[in-house]
Parts: sequence; structure tokens; C-alpha cells
Amino acid sequence: MSASTSGSLTGLRVVEISTSVAGPFVGQILGDLGAEVIKVERIGSGDDTRAWAPPDWDGKSIAFLHLNRNKRSIELDYKHPRGKEILTELIAGADVLVQNLRPGALAKAGFTPEVLREVNPRLVYCDMTGFGRTGPKAEDPAYDPLLQAYTGIIDMMSTGDGPPRRVPLSVLDKGTAMWAVIGILDALRRRDRTGEGSHVGVSLLETAITWVHANVMGALAGNGKPRNLGSGHAGVVPYGAFPTSDGWIFLSAGNQTLWLRFCRATGAEELTTRDGFGSNPERAANRAEVERAVGEVTRGFTTEKLLHVLAEAGVPCSPVNSVPDMVRDEQVKALGLVEPMEHPAVKDFAVVNLPITIDGDYPDHQCPPPELGADTDAVLELLGVPEPERDALRAEGVVGGGRA
Repeated sequence: MSASTSGSLTGLRVVEISTSVAGPFVGQILGDLGAEVIKVERIGSGDDTRAWAPPDWDGKSIAFLHLNRNKRSIELDYKHPRGKEILTELIAGADVLVQNLRPGALAKAGFTPEVLREVNPRLVYCDMTGFGRTGPKAEDPAYDPLLQAYTGIIDMMSTGDGPPRRVPLSVLDKGTAMWAVIGILDALRRRDRTGEGSHVGVSLLETAITWVHANVMGALAGNGKPRNLGSGHAGVVPYGAFPTSDGWIFLSAGNQTLWLRFCRATGAEELTTRDGFGSNPERAANRAEVERAVGEVTRGFTTEKLLHVLAEAGVPCSPVNSVPDMVRDEQVKALGLVEPMEHPAVKDFAVVNLPITIDGDYPDHQCPPPELGADTDAVLELLGVPEPERDALRAEGVVGGGRA
């Protein structure tokens, strides 16, 4: 792994003791920005996502592949006295430590915030939890769907015609990772001024509450629980997915001008004068009738024809694509966000880059997601551990991974 020369975090070292989604995503983002990221993994099994398959790509878990580029992997038993010494040395030379283990697990191994500060006063320590730093559930484990259920998100997704449905993406894990990166960057900037590290805390619960901010306000205002509107919008009608003769489109008539444009473009001017359809508040009050009428109009077009007609009229709309449709889309290809990357075990490997351009360019890549323990020797050598001792540590089960 060669250090990136273009990222703003070049020269910073990150130790990542994390698994699943949120913690690894933090490490990957920091690596995308140029940091050297050393991923500490359990001997023999490593990050949980290594075993999350299907889906896989040439036998490698996609859950792991999409969250772990730009990292070195060391297999280390830091509960062993010598393993604890090695982790302590790594932390002493690091700028950032990221962990999302079960609450209290790292402290139980001897790495409390106080110990970490003593080992490295300049360390930015990012502690990721499920339910936050305090309260009756602070020590409970958590996963993204559990917090979707806990915070009303799954309730909002439910339509009443079957079991509750979750958002089928790691929206809370990845959102928490984004907050973590913001907190880490803020703490690094503070360190530039003060010379001292910080303890950054983020949680899935706090992220979820932030994502439903408007609904929190609605609850505080006495508006009760939000209605599930499928693909619709509580305050704008028509807004959502509508059928065509051969598929679906998503229509966003977000203001009165766009509503009038839609009606004119589709030859449905009579809708503009129909009782209860005139203004957006009227349409919202008569949602079912309006959506039924709009659906009758859109069914008279093929998807391709309707998209063309509405685009010509300046009405925001989109086909309801599948993910494979999206990957093949010309706009997506033009961005270049999906980039090829060499991987020793995956043919035609590609990744989705960090979706930020600086002066028109996405970040450079350093290396593909590592094999478990692939860099154990290199990391130990970095710490000055000679080869005979490395072999002895491996024989004792303190470290894993094959010899470099």
C-alpha cells in the first residue's frame, strides 16, 4: 500500500478497530481522503462482513468489499498481554482511533478513554455506539434495523397491508459514519490549534433522531404519528410514483407552476379547474382523488414518451430504475463515480468512489480491500518488531496472517 499524495489527510495514521458497517465506513472515508488506515481484525475471522454473503463477487463478500478499500489489515489478539502492547504501540503513533465494538468492550480490554489519553494525548478517539453515551440503553448493542424500529422509521414505512418494512439500506450506519468523519475532522482542526486530542462520540440513535427531525417537530407540535404515503409527500400533491403503460415514473410537481405545466404537457388541462384540484392545499386534502386522476393520465403514455414530454415542459421526473438500470445509465457513466480498481482475487473489480470532487476530481485510491491479515508483517515491521519475534507471535496466536 503506497501512501496517497493528493488527499488532505496524507500523513495521518488511523487505527480502526471496528466491524460491520459504520466503523469500517469511517475508516474507508478517511483512507479516501489520504490517511493511512490500519484495520485491526480478529484472528481467523476478521470483520463480521467478511462472512456476509451472498451477495459476493468472485467469492468475496460485497458487504466487506464496499467498505474496506484503502486499508491495511492486521490480525491481532489484543487481549493477550503482548497483543495489548502491540495495540498500545499502534495507538501511541496514531492520529485517530475509530471503534464501533459493543459498548465497553474496548475499555474492558484495558483501553478506556483515560488510558488512551495517557498513551497518546494528541489522539482523536472516535467512539461509535448504538444508543449514545448515556441513558438506560447506553450499553446495549444495536444494528441499523433495530434503530430504524426504535425511532419510528419502520413505522413510517409500514402501509398497513402487511408486516412492518425497513429501509433496505444501511442508512443509519452510513449516516453515523458521516457524522463521525465530520466530528473527527473538527477534532483534528481543534488539535491544530490546541495540540490536544479529543473524544468524539456518535451513535445510531442520535443519527436516526436527526434524520426524522421534521417528524420530531411534528410530534412535539401535537401532530401525532406521520402517515405512510408510500412514495408520496405529506405536503405536496402530486408527488410520487405513477404508472405508465409499460412501467413507472416518479413525478415531482413540487409547486403550483409545475402542477400547471404537468397538466398542460399531458393534455390534462381540465384537472386544473376540477373542484379540489386547484391549489396544493386543496390537492393535499383530496390526495386519493388527485393521485387517481393523475395515474389515469400517466397510464396513457409509455415511460419513455412521458419522460420526454415532461422533460420538455420542465417538470422534474425520473424513471423508476432498478440498480442495474442505474449502473448502465449514461448520466451515471458520465460522472465517473464508479471506477475500476485492481484486486488480486476479483476480476473486473470496481468501486463507488467518495462522492466529493475537489477541483473536478474524485480522490485517488491507495489499495483494494485487504485480505484478512495481509499486512500483519508490514504493520509489525512498522513498529520495529523483528522477523523472528513476528514468527514467534504468530506461533503463539498473538497475531495471524501469512508472512509477507
